[in-house]
Amino acid sequence: MKKLRDFIKEAEVKKIAIGHFNISDWAAAKAIFEVAKELSVRGGPAFGGSLPVIIGTSEGEADFLGRKQIVAFVRSLREEYFSGGDEFPVFLNADHIHSLEKVKAAVAAGYDAILFDGGKLPFEENIKATKEVVEYVRSVNPEILVEGELGYIGSSSQVLKEIPEGAAVRPEDLTTPEQAERFVKETGIDLLAPAVGNIHGIIADKGNPDLDIDRIKKIKEAAGVPIVLHGGSGIKDSDFTAAINAGISIIHINTEIRIAWREGLEAAFKNNPEEITPYKLLPGAVNEIKKIVRARLQLFNKLR
Repeated sequence: MKKLRDFIKEAEVKKIAIGHFNISDWAAAKAIFEVAKELSVRGGPAFGGSLPVIIGTSEGEADFLGRKQIVAFVRSLREEYFSGGDEFPVFLNADHIHSLEKVKAAVAAGYDAILFDGGKLPFEENIKATKEVVEYVRSVNPEILVEGELGYIGSSSQVLKEIPEGAAVRPEDLTTPEQAERFVKETGIDLLAPAVGNIHGIIADKGNPDLDIDRIKKIKEAAGVPIVLHGGSGIKDSDFTAAINAGISIIHINTEIRIAWREGLEAAFKNNPEEITPYKLLPGAVNEIKKIVRARLQLFNKLR
């Protein structure tokens, strides 16, 4: 099977983005994988095969599900569906890791990629901590991709009343091309997640801020590595398309997945008030999540 870094390079060239979706249970994983398979017939030509997708787990999600168990599950998904003799390209990312200890746990479990999130740290401390993570991961398994975060964009994948305190949304607080260039050079990261107007979570009434598309383009040119967009939930489709054309190669979605999970499950309970069998109720969540994943993958891969 082609490596994740190969798919990312192809996405860069073709001006499309790989979808990254977080999971908190197996129902979400099932939904993501089934949609990726469904769209592979249409998306395959863009990648010369099946349409790749990344499944992510935050520290809390991984603690709940179990890191080794998640890795085993994702590997079983890869083996379940073959295209052209290769395993299906579903990859696993350890999302928003805040300590070297948790990084080591993800590496030991067998994750394909790791995001070390030092975005809330002062710039110099972020460089030092991220570099330490890169050096450790390289010493154990150079094939694991390491992503660094530059700029704080909040930390809650929830429906919010207002922009998270301290989140970088003012122009003067966003990542600059100069910071991005130095950060990549001094840490050696494979992927960069900058603050470009994106935030974690969805602002219920006011809507999420617009992305700074020109800044994305300049950061991409300065950084020289693939650029990742976090906090994708709540962003306008037009901003997604413009961001991809400007250089975004991976887009993270979590809050929308969580909302769909809850709404699907609530509808299942309402429509089946006497039902108590989980496998008869959970398809409601799966189907709602699939709607979100399908729409996002179609948009990110320019299939519509």
